[in-house]
Amino acid sequence: MARFTRIEVVLEMNRSGLVPLFYHDDLELSKKVLTSCYNGGARLLEFTNRGDYAHEVFRELNIYAENNLPEMILGVGSVTDAGTASLYMQLGANFVVTPVLREDIGLVCNRRKVLWSPGCGSLAEIARAEELGAEIVKVFPGSQLGPGFVKAIKAPCPWTSIMPTGGVTADKENLKAWFDAGVTCVGMGSKLVTKEFLNNEDFEGLENHVQNTLQIIKRFKK
Repeated sequence: MARFTRIEVVLEMNRSGLVPLFYHDDLELSKKVLTSCYNGGARLLEFTNRGDYAHEVFRELNIYAENNLPEMILGVGSVTDAGTASLYMQLGANFVVTPVLREDIGLVCNRRKVLWSPGCGSLAEIARAEELGAEIVKVFPGSQLGPGFVKAIKAPCPWTSIMPTGGVTADKENLKAWFDAGVTCVGMGSKLVTKEFLNNEDFEGLENHVQNTLQIIKRFKK
């Protein structure tokens, strides 16, 4: 059962502007990453469903968050079918992110009133996602579509809330370009939780990096 309503999730995405993305099969490492993001000011994290038994890691991570990081909103990403979405919601996922527009996922999430953010690459897909109740639409892959795509979408559809994922980096120029184009928030994975931080177990460095990234976003967020 989700601890946070989809309205609360949307409000936090809009407030902070950042959704860190992360996956690892090591639970203890994942707890340290989650804690570092939390201490750095992040209140959202998308745990990507990318490995065997990922749902088991997610379950323990969500219990850890509930007991130790009470404001952390943990969701799941890389979900490609309704069954997987249902599994993670049963484990307490507070939001579901997909790489593609799958109507079956939208239906099961709406039944549970859990926010879902489908990956879209065209205006037609975005419009259909919104018809199916998506509050925030994921633009993917952001590296190929770019801020210009977002700006073009927002012109005729200013009500559309967009979260680009892929191609988002933590440098000022990149973040400025996305937020100037009108995104609501950005999803950031390996450019935020870098291999260097993980390999060196530099969790203090990760905390500072998250904090600095949030400060940059605050400067450019409208």
